[in-house]
Parts: sequence; structure tokens; C-alpha cells
Amino acid sequence: MDAAEPRSLPDNAYEPLKPGESYQPLVPADKKVPEATLRSVGFGLFFCVLFTVASAYSGLKVGQVMEAAIPISILAIGLARVFSRHSTLLENVIITGIGGVSGSVVAGAIFTLPALYSLNLSPHPMQTIFICLAGGCLGVLFLIPLRRYFVREMHGLFPYPEGTAITEVLVTGEKGGSQAKLLLQATAIAGIYDFFVTTFQVWKEFIDFQFIGIMRSLADKAKVVVRFDAVAFILGLGYVMGLRSSMILCAGGLIANFVLVPLVWFIARGAPELVVYPAFKPAALMSASEIFRGYVRFIGVGAIAMAGIFSILKSLKVVWGSIAIAVKAFRADGGAAAVERTDQDISIIAILLGVIAAALATTVFFGSLGSGWLVALVGLALTLVFAFFFASVAANAIATTARNPVSGMTMLTIIVSSVVLLRFGVSGTTGMFFVMAIAGMVCTALSTSGQAITDFKTGYWLGSTPAVQERVKFLGVVAAAAASGLTIVMLAKAGYYFGDAPAGTPEGVVLAAPQASLMKALVEGFMNRQPVAYILFGAGAVITVALEMLGVPSLVFALGMYLPLELNTPALVGGFLHHLITGRAAALGGEEGKGMRERGVIIASGLMAGGALGGVLGAALRLMPGFAEDWVRTPFYGTESVSQTVSLVLFLGLCGYIWFSAVRRTPAAR
Repeated sequence: MDAAEPRSLPDNAYEPLKPGESYQPLVPADKKVPEATLRSVGFGLFFCVLFTVASAYSGLKVGQVMEAAIPISILAIGLARVFSRHSTLLENVIITGIGGVSGSVVAGAIFTLPALYSLNLSPHPMQTIFICLAGGCLGVLFLIPLRRYFVREMHGLFPYPEGTAITEVLVTGEKGGSQAKLLLQATAIAGIYDFFVTTFQVWKEFIDFQFIGIMRSLADKAKVVVRFDAVAFILGLGYVMGLRSSMILCAGGLIANFVLVPLVWFIARGAPELVVYPAFKPAALMSASEIFRGYVRFIGVGAIAMAGIFSILKSLKVVWGSIAIAVKAFRADGGAAAVERTDQDISIIAILLGVIAAALATTVFFGSLGSGWLVALVGLALTLVFAFFFASVAANAIATTARNPVSGMTMLTIIVSSVVLLRFGVSGTTGMFFVMAIAGMVCTALSTSGQAITDFKTGYWLGSTPAVQERVKFLGVVAAAAASGLTIVMLAKAGYYFGDAPAGTPEGVVLAAPQASLMKALVEGFMNRQPVAYILFGAGAVITVALEMLGVPSLVFALGMYLPLELNTPALVGGFLHHLITGRAAALGGEEGKGMRERGVIIASGLMAGGALGGVLGAALRLMPGFAEDWVRTPFYGTESVSQTVSLVLFLGLCGYIWFSAVRRTPAAR
């Protein structure tokens, strides 16, 4: 049966449900439309492999993984009209969901696996692929029991910025009309804006106000530095997040950068030559950003870890309830017919069998590393515990801020795994390989679970069948794992160096791989029995406990502490715009107020989509031989006062565009 003519999302799509109220998706539960067809699965796998290869190379080269899901959703809209039978809305969800796996698996791969080559451990190609495959499958398997909690039970309580953007792109693009034109307009503006500002030397992307005397003095004398990433993508992200979430996120950044960083520097001044681990340089001689990376960010990691524990505890009741529903349905008729279509997960038996199969394969893999079966079981336990634990953390982070603390959680995995394995006598090159294999699986698992929750929420809004989404997700994991693993292997065999390279190596064959270089340094340090910064992790954990006692969403605050300040501040501006526009819409009421709210979300979604497209295009351009950022350079780019002022004025212009486009009166209302 074909889908009915698309219409707008229900009024309660983004709002908490009132007592007794239920959400009815765009495609009702009693209707069945094509979802996982040969067309949707085929194009999804094609985009998955294509974006995986491109993302792997660009991520290794510049440290930035392409945002795949939003661009693929736009491509899906275009493909929908190519065939005589237009693709259904739910087929487009499948294309986007499978293709979007590319970015998550790539992140897990390039953040860890290149370290194996930098350490001269020479992994076999099948080992690199298996690490990605096992991690991706575990990420999906462990998230499925959490789906109902994050997607259904917490409806309206999480903003899902990326999921909102994808949903609006799919619905608005298929509807056509004035709303589609507005979406395309915002996408084009953000795409051009972010492409030029992040790719060429036209004006400064980051604003730090250091050209103002008092700001320079604060940076030098107090290590207080204000930084602002003036791009359209984060502005749209902040708008979808809303004021409360963006304020809590920014509050974490303010505490980290304006309290903890100056405090570390103030204390360190008393011992100007003292080097305190985990930094490798006297804190008294560090810049504000060096203090943040060397000390304060570890506090953020501890805060995120403790927030993850609270997140798991809060979701346990619903998780067990979901399992009970699945078991009851299975006993009733061997399936899930008793549950409505839009709430059907794959059976609990399939999940358990999948986890068992993954666990057995992982145990055999660890056993093949030559450390003995006891150590292999210890490695398996670490992998399963961290993968399950971080599935909840990743889902919560993505649902709230669209930011997944991948590197921080991977660092924590490396630290704990190193400490545990050292106690079992595993060290040296074997220990490094073992730890990086665990880290690679866990990193891929949490990246994949973060992407999957976005996909599941999009499907919930539109009326997809969760079980169908879950099944095809594994196809995407297999394709992305093979593509990313083989890309890394081919680059290594082609003579490329990841991170460090011998002196005199031509620049063109060196791929920075910044995240993997950090992981390499970390595992080397622990295998050499360097101390663990327990006090920093503990301080972050205590901050989270205090926030939970105050009733503040601790994970959002912890993410603000962990992320660079320049990513938090523009999100706050977007949150304020959301507050002002929704307030004005509430005052107007009626259809005009509803239209104003819709236009605001559509514009913000367009900014996110355009920003992602601009980033993909910029990353692709950097792969060209001889690329240089000064291909396009303005005369004032090197003059900080002028360049940063231009950036600030243009960013304010984006804010004005959101405001005036959202609040304009429609012809029918005049």
C-alpha cells in the first residue's frame, strides 16, 4: 500500500506529551508502506560505502569526519523522484539510516586503528575489519533495549538536533511548496557560508577578540580566553537544542574555561618549572588551550563517565520493561504481533543470540593475540561493559546536543583497560595491540549507537517500523566496517604514515590522524607504567554528583566541560533565538503562531543541512593534490581586527536571517 500524501508533523512532535496523550506518527501504525526494499537498501549501501571511503581519508588527513546522514537525506529526496514509483517517505528513512552508519564506523576506525600502524604492530587486514565490525554490531545490539526509553518514553524531553534536521529535510522536501523553498534557501545559504569560511581564507572562522586590549590582557594575565566558532551549522544546532539545553551546555564550558583553567594556572605559578602529569610541560608556561587539553578536559571525561552511570540507572526501569514486553510478545505467538508496528523491535532472542555470537567471535579474536584465554576473557569483559555503558552515554549525548564524546570515552577505555591488563601481566607490544583493539571496538560501538538513536527517533516521528530499521542497520555496519578497514589498510600499504613519520618524509604521504596520535601516546604512556590522573577524573565525577543532587541534566553540563568553548557559545545564541521566536509564536497563537514555530525549525534544519554539505564539500576539496586554503583569500584576512569583525557581522546577519524569515507574516494572515 502506498503512503498517503505527506503532511506536517503533529503539533506534539517536539513537545512532551500531556497525561493520556499519545503521539501519532506521520505514517500511522495501522498502515504498511514500502520500507526495506531493494531500492532503499541498495542505495543506502551505496551511499554508506561512498561516504565511508571519503570520510576515512578526510578524517585521517584533517581530523574531521564528514557529517553523512544529513547530506544523504537530501540525496534521498532527490532520488525519490527519479523512478516512476516515487520512493516512499519510509524508504528514504532506510536510505538515510544505512548511509549514515558510514560516519559512525569511520569515527571508531580512524580514532584508534591508525595507532596500530604508528606503533609498528602491523595488523592483518581482517583484524582491522573485525574490530570495526564487532564494535558496530555491539553498538546496535546494546542500543535496541534502550530504544523505547530514549525514543518513546522520553518523547519531547530530548531535542534530537540532528534527528530533527533529518526529519524536517525528509518531510519538507517531499511536501514541496513554500516550506520546501525555505528549507532549500536556508540550506544554500549555510552551505555557501560554511564552505567558504571553513575551507578558504575569506574571514576568520573563530572569533577570540584578542585584537581588543582588555581581552588580550585577560588571556595573558588570567588565562581567560573567549572563543566563538561563527558558523551556520552550530547556530542551527543551538536553535534546535533550545535555550535550556544550550545554556546548560555553555555553563559547563564557562566553568571549565573561566574557572578551572585560570585556577590551574594560578596554582602553577608558584612552581614555574614543575611538570605535573598528565601534562608534559609546566602549567605555568602553558596557554589557556594547553591547560584545557592537558588537565581540565580530563575532569570533563570524569564528569561524562559519572553522568553515564546516572543515565543507565535512570533508564533501567524502562529497559527491563521493554525486555518484559518483548518476552511477553514472543511467548504469545513467537513474534511481536501484540505490539503495534511502530513499536516493534527485533526479538529479545535475536538480540541475545547476536550478543553471544559477537562475544564468542571477540573472545576468539583476543585469544589469537597470544595472551592466553584468561586475558582474552578479561578483554571481552572490558569490551562488553564499556560498549553497553557507553551506548547509553552516546544516545543521551546525541539526543541532547548532537555531540558524541567519542574521543573522551575512548581515552577512558584505554586508561582503564591498560591498568587492568597490566595487572594481568600484559604489556609491551602485545599489551598495546590488545588495548587498542578494545578501544577500537568500544569507540566504534559508542559512535554507532549514537548514530542509531538519531535514526530510530527519525523513524519514530515519521512512522517507521523499528525492527526493520534495526535489521538493515547491521547491513550498514558490515559495509562500513569493510570499507573503512580496507581504506586504512590500503593507505598504509601505499606508503602513507599516520601521525608521526621519519625525518625527511615528504609531506604528501603523512596523514595527521590527530585522534589516533593521541590514543597512541596514551597507550604508550600506560604500557610504560605512567601514573593515572585519578584526581582529575574523580573531580569530574563529584561535579556530576552535585549536579544530579541539584536536578540539573549532568551529561549536558559535562559535555560542555569537555567540548571546546568555541563549540558551545554559538549554540547558546541559537538557543536564545529559539526562545525569542517561540515566545513570539505563543503570543500570536493560532495558525500564524504554529507556522512561525515551523518556519523556525525548518530554517534551523536547513542551516544544519547546509553546514554539513559545506563541510563535506570542503573536506573533499582538501583531498585534491596541491590544495591550499589561500586559493581564495581576502586582503583583510590576516588583519585580526578586520577579519574577526567581518566574521561577527556576518554571523549576526545569519541570526537576523533566522529571525526575519521565521517571524514574517504569511499572506493569509495579513
